[in-house]
Amino acid sequence: MLARAAKHVLSTPLKPSFRFRGCLAAKRHPPSTSASRAATTSAIRPASVDDTDLIAFFDQPQTPQKPTCPTGIFGHSSLTTPAAFVALADSTLRRAELLTERILRARESRDELFKVVKNLDRLSDMLCGVIDLAELVRNAHPDPAWVRSAEEVYEKLCEFMNVLNTNVGLYEVLRDVLSDEDVVKSLSPEAHQTALIFWRDFEKSGIDLPPAQRERFVSLSTDILVLGRQFLNETAAPRPPARIQYSELKGLEDLGMGARLRLQAQVTKRDLLVYPGSLQAQMIMRSAPAEEPRRKVYMAANSSTPEQIELLERLLRSRAELARLVGKESYAHMTLSDKMAKSPENVQHFLNTLADHTRPYARRALRTLSMRKQAHLNTPSFPTIQAWDRDYYCPPEPPAPPISLPPLTLGTVFMALSRLFQALYGVSLRLAETSSGEVWHTDVRKLEVVDEDRGVLGWIYADLFARGGKPGGAAHYTVRCSRRTDDDDSQGDFKYADERDRAIVRVSQEFEASKHFRIPGQDVTFQLPVIVLLCEFARPTMGRGATVLEWHEVLTLFHEMGHAMHSMIGRTEYQNVSGTRCATDFVELPSILMEHFLNSPAVLSLFDPDGSFAIRQAGNHHEDPCRSIDTHTQILLAMLDQAYHSPAAGSPTFDSTSTLEDLYRTRGLIPYVPGTAWQTQFGHLFGYGATYYSYLFDRAIASRVWRQLFSRAPLDRTVGEKYKNDVLRFGGGKDPWEMVASLLGSPTLQNGDAEAMAEVGRWKIEDEIAMPGRH
Repeated sequence: MLARAAKHVLSTPLKPSFRFRGCLAAKRHPPSTSASRAATTSAIRPASVDDTDLIAFFDQPQTPQKPTCPTGIFGHSSLTTPAAFVALADSTLRRAELLTERILRARESRDELFKVVKNLDRLSDMLCGVIDLAELVRNAHPDPAWVRSAEEVYEKLCEFMNVLNTNVGLYEVLRDVLSDEDVVKSLSPEAHQTALIFWRDFEKSGIDLPPAQRERFVSLSTDILVLGRQFLNETAAPRPPARIQYSELKGLEDLGMGARLRLQAQVTKRDLLVYPGSLQAQMIMRSAPAEEPRRKVYMAANSSTPEQIELLERLLRSRAELARLVGKESYAHMTLSDKMAKSPENVQHFLNTLADHTRPYARRALRTLSMRKQAHLNTPSFPTIQAWDRDYYCPPEPPAPPISLPPLTLGTVFMALSRLFQALYGVSLRLAETSSGEVWHTDVRKLEVVDEDRGVLGWIYADLFARGGKPGGAAHYTVRCSRRTDDDDSQGDFKYADERDRAIVRVSQEFEASKHFRIPGQDVTFQLPVIVLLCEFARPTMGRGATVLEWHEVLTLFHEMGHAMHSMIGRTEYQNVSGTRCATDFVELPSILMEHFLNSPAVLSLFDPDGSFAIRQAGNHHEDPCRSIDTHTQILLAMLDQAYHSPAAGSPTFDSTSTLEDLYRTRGLIPYVPGTAWQTQFGHLFGYGATYYSYLFDRAIASRVWRQLFSRAPLDRTVGEKYKNDVLRFGGGKDPWEMVASLLGSPTLQNGDAEAMAEVGRWKIEDEIAMPGRH
């Protein structure tokens, strides 16, 4: 309930920021007036000085920092040491206990009942602001001492949250609030939506259970967090190497690395040890004519130890038990009740629709591969395509832009992003200075997000370069959400506090108050969002020059910045519904939509600051013959996720490997390989448990939004404002089906029933037919 920590760790998937009192402040740019707003056409304005400044900001090696007033992480003056982080957690914990006591006593005063929803949201924000910070620090900070303190903080406050989630007193107070007609009438739509989220989360936490079962719920919830972390660690654990003989590399088509491998095997007279995921393994899978070395590499890459399998199954069994405790048939039934899908039956209907459409195309593609294998092996009949054949007979091709482009540096891409946001939303990215101690690594850059009418929206800390010990991949963390703060009435929290309490909570109060800003032209104060982007691009150096991004890295950055803009524009009065704090099967829509913009020549012209790029040549797009196979594989992954969170997972005889094998036998097109158990590498089973279908689902919606609204005029301000006002600004404060129905003019979607899910499935089918080159 109260623990609605932003994911993104939106994988997923966390951010605050502020001006320093008495220290060097981040450079501010006055907001533009409404009169300077871009016209509602797709005319492209020249890049501004602020836009081109972004190029040097990201492309030049980081220069020594100017002397500034020292501060702590994210500018929090108290957070200068790991011990200070633990002290903040202790202070926050006591402050949360006082606010909890206030809410529990709300029925003693009519006035307090009207403040319950606000105070519950404050309580959630108070805890999430520290938990989300801990989540970032333990993943991104290079100092082990900071990581250890973050682990301690995370576990301490999450344990308290689990207790709050089953606090009967809080539930009964909220029940009385929602039963009071006058109080309900006083709630804004956003406040009412927030109250309903709290209510549903209480019910999902087994609030009506007897005390012993509630204790079991808390215990299981804690176990699931621990098991999930262990499972994620194991997904990245190295797999044992494959032993490849020299004779098996005969005819290797790669003349570079392949020749070196053959020479190494010939000279040493020993089997080669090829580790899964290595460049050598990738080369063998794509270039080895003999089937046996590819089979060995595949087997090694998809192996699991009994301990890894048991860890996953303990996680799945714990989730199944948790669901049964609250009277749900399965974990999927419990999880999906407040999502767009509403039920696993609706999800299965959606996936079946996609699978039925995709299967004939995938079969056709496999037939093509079989013909290639027949020609290669000179067999009389069409041979079966095995799992290790896919990359050899249809080598994966890297994504490519639709038109030829010069090399794109990281700074150039950020400049284009700022220009795109200006054109669509009147929002731009600006350089921001950092103080000594504010960031956890010298690579981290800070951006200010500025709206031409509303001024500063928030801050982005970009930790984009690879380094030892940093997690791989890309992620969006929300360290701090937006919410209105001038109506907090925080003094009421101390009605039953003594002087010792006031002293203890001071650190927490200062931590929170430093993020409050008065909105220009309005008599209101907001806490502004802070987000962090983690990527693993190459670092610019004096020798190599600026970081040049591959096209798949440009796609990744656009995707993550879609999440970032959702966090920035979704400024709500309640943090529980701000930005990306929305339904899991809706949260990927803004990020996936951003990828579509990279198919537009008009948008690609934004990479050109002065018109010097030659970017109008014939395009590079072509149909990937194996795209339908990959789509079918994604559908199978979503089906496996549903099977792992079905009632069957609660059986003592549940076997995750047998379930995987059964799925391949009944719905797969490429045979399951006995002896493999790659499910222990399916990391999304933790963060996206029972909701992995969301990627396919949101991709279908994003594709329809792009085709219907943006494809003809991707820089049209009128269309951008409609999308901003119908979707982005609400965060999770409005039913997502209503938002999509309003945006697309499809009132039949508002019911959000099985037919609505089927319609979205049909969209994906129709749009893939209309845009066959898209993934």
